[in-house]
Amino acid sequence: MAVVNKKPGSYAFKIIAYTFCLLLTVLSLFPFVIMIVNATRSSGQIQSHALSLVPGTNLAKNWSILFGRGFNPLAGFKNSLIISVCSTACNVYFSTMTAFALVAYDWKLRKPFFTLIMAVLMIPAQVTSIGFYQFMYKIHWTNSYLPLILPAIAAPTTVFFMRQYMIPSLPMEILQSARIDGAGEFRIFNQIVLPMMKPAMATQAIFSFVMSWNQLFMPQILITRMEKYTMPMMVSLLNGDAYKTEYGSVYLGLFLTIVPILIAYFLLSKYIIEGVALGGVKG
Repeated sequence: MAVVNKKPGSYAFKIIAYTFCLLLTVLSLFPFVIMIVNATRSSGQIQSHALSLVPGTNLAKNWSILFGRGFNPLAGFKNSLIISVCSTACNVYFSTMTAFALVAYDWKLRKPFFTLIMAVLMIPAQVTSIGFYQFMYKIHWTNSYLPLILPAIAAPTTVFFMRQYMIPSLPMEILQSARIDGAGEFRIFNQIVLPMMKPAMATQAIFSFVMSWNQLFMPQILITRMEKYTMPMMVSLLNGDAYKTEYGSVYLGLFLTIVPILIAYFLLSKYIIEGVALGGVKG
């Protein structure tokens, strides 16, 4: 039986690779650790030494300060959850439908339409924010969740990802068989295509949810009523004059904001990894 001698270079490469991965892990987790630790420290301790791994004993005081100044995490969670869940559902469903139209049908303007979708990716949202706000003001949609939900229907990034996933993995023979059996196009899409796209849809749903949850710019423009503030908007209020020295409360508010995102990631991380890998290989 032949014995395969591993070259010394392979061991050196593994050492370098593992060291690099460990360094990236530490760099990724370090801000979260600092945020959690500072949420338990007083403002004076943070100002004197912001980077510390030793937890403080000021958590109860930071909690009372945070909730004693009008901070309402339950309302923030509810508002953010409504916007994030609805916009994610619109994003994933209609983007998958658009990608299906680009892959399954052969129509004259298919390539120019896809080119237009890709061109939209080059336009920052801030460029169109003034016109968008004026339009929402004229139709009386300010202080409403609809302007933060309905635009998610047009998501060029999700359309691109779903199209790249569908091209090699969507069997056209099954679609043709369903049409021969008399199934309508909506039934084919909802009952055949969507189940096949579950890995890619789960991945994009997670990314869309996180992006919608962290959204701050557009909600600040469109929402002025305190009872409709999202969680990031409430945390942004902690930087005001009344809170500028209460850094412990600020860190505690930030921690409360990212808790749902952390929970979603830990529960669905395997879908992120599998979906990104599938999108990269199949594309």
